[in-house]
Amino acid sequence: MSQYTAKDITVLEGLEPVRVRPAMYIGGTDKNGLHHLVWEALDNSVDEAINGFCNKIEITLTKDGSARVRDNGRGIPVDVHPKIKKPALEVIMCTLHAGAKFHNKNYSSSGGLHGVGISVVNALSESMEVISTRDGFSWKQTFARGKPTSKLKKQKPTRKTGTVVHFQPDPEIFSGRKFDFETIVERSETKAFINRGLSIHVVDEAGKKEKSFKYENGIQDFILKVIGQKMVVGSHHYYRNQLDDLKMECTFCWTEETESRVFSYCNSIYTRDGGTHETGLRNALSRAIRSYLERKNGKTKNLQPTTDDVREGLSAVISIFIPHPQFQGQTKEKLNNPEIGTRVESFLKGTFEQYLLENPNAAEQITGRVLMATQARLASRAAKEQVRRKTLISHRLTLPGKLADCASTDPTESELFIVEGESAGGSSKQARDRRTQAVLPLRGKILNVETATPEKLFNNAEIKALVITLGTDIGDNFDINKLRYHKVIIMTDADVDGAHISALLLTFFYRYTKPLIEEGYVFLAQPPLYRIEIGKEIHYALTDEEKEKILKKNPEKKAEVSRFKGLGEMPASVLKETTMDPAKRFLLRVSISNLEQTDSVIERLMGKDAAPRFKFIQEHSENFEIDI
Repeated sequence: MSQYTAKDITVLEGLEPVRVRPAMYIGGTDKNGLHHLVWEALDNSVDEAINGFCNKIEITLTKDGSARVRDNGRGIPVDVHPKIKKPALEVIMCTLHAGAKFHNKNYSSSGGLHGVGISVVNALSESMEVISTRDGFSWKQTFARGKPTSKLKKQKPTRKTGTVVHFQPDPEIFSGRKFDFETIVERSETKAFINRGLSIHVVDEAGKKEKSFKYENGIQDFILKVIGQKMVVGSHHYYRNQLDDLKMECTFCWTEETESRVFSYCNSIYTRDGGTHETGLRNALSRAIRSYLERKNGKTKNLQPTTDDVREGLSAVISIFIPHPQFQGQTKEKLNNPEIGTRVESFLKGTFEQYLLENPNAAEQITGRVLMATQARLASRAAKEQVRRKTLISHRLTLPGKLADCASTDPTESELFIVEGESAGGSSKQARDRRTQAVLPLRGKILNVETATPEKLFNNAEIKALVITLGTDIGDNFDINKLRYHKVIIMTDADVDGAHISALLLTFFYRYTKPLIEEGYVFLAQPPLYRIEIGKEIHYALTDEEKEKILKKNPEKKAEVSRFKGLGEMPASVLKETTMDPAKRFLLRVSISNLEQTDSVIERLMGKDAAPRFKFIQEHSENFEIDI
């Protein structure tokens, strides 16, 4: 038996825990984690703006791949910390849980709460330079991987104030270090929306691009961007309130579309997963509308709108500022303050109900829109129940005949491959491990659920086969605990048609079984497009770029290149080796990093309106290759 004693206990000091477990602090070391470094620096500057000390921020992506965030706030303190006996700037940059945001003396509201943000950026940077301008001078100090590489040095005298944080992400931590200009532009524009009057300028030196944002009307400008050209039902609503330590802004409207878009923020931080402030908004609107309907005659007494009915077609932005937010996790996806929901709901419910009573014409339009959603929900449920009864009778709870199921009944080791056509299905069935791998062939391209009616959806044979195979059901009856496979793998041809089929399937999963994606059960297989034979060596390439790289490595040898026409044309042994064998294959896990962006892309590419789709194709045509 091995000895386990005190000497086996590792004590990580300083910022070393950040370097050992970066995912705990920035969510991961992928593209999202990389950009989180910029968000931490940006949020510090925005906190200065929130508290009235800054009105200009500049983000620069430099030619060498580093990032620089500059503001005209108060500047980081540089005097010596009385306890630690080091300059405050160095303490802040090199110590976890060191900052001025644990109390309200210098920041009445802020997004940075734990004192870890900028020190984490320092820990995960190959190099960092910080310049603080205050007290009549500029002060500079440099760091590397969380440790000082110079003393704090006084620079030239100046009357300006502000902070510059310039950092180069560490290649030892991040596999890719290229910042995406559009991603940073999108986040910066949102910050400008939420903080009216704040000017944010983004520069990409390598790409020679720049964009500036400043919105005097704040979130009222934001809601106009959210709804775009959609037809508004009734009118826009905007409310602003300052009650003790809660500052709230909210704007919302309904459109004729079915989708709902609600964006919530706390202290300028986007709460992607909502929270108590967003719940308060939804409950307030639902209660106000139901209360208004109760005052009317009995014509609608049998129609009881749910919160989901009220939410259909709703576009809203809510932004609050509070002194002690309780975020869920360091990356702050959700607000947990229990008292905030009640306070938001109380104010908005009374205010909006009063509006409905004083504006009967607008009230009729809004409540009519909501009741239409209620009727559609009830009709959809009735149609679904009818289909369910027919399904139970005709299938007697049996699985689709086209499904080649696996022998295992343990979902944790079972995999479902969704393929297109009998030909691909035949090859896949030969290549699979019959004990743990199931194959479901679908005929042709499945229904585009983004534009389909509920009746058409529930009566579609391919959709029904997929839903029965998964075992989870959909909509109100969805139950992830009944999922029969913990790997649901979309396996299509490596061409344009295959990409279209994947898009249709992903749209279905996103709209009707979203928890499958959120829990990490959906994957994309990566079948090769080319087989390259060089001497006795066989190589496979997923893309034209990979093919060219392989050929360039063997310039002097003769290469025979063959292109696979599809999964059905691929020998079962090759399909198993390259795409289905867990020991050799490469899968892409499908995840949702940005709900706002995902909703927008699906609507543009899969919705009924062809104009946004045409515009998207025009803007991105240089990124597409068309098979002929």
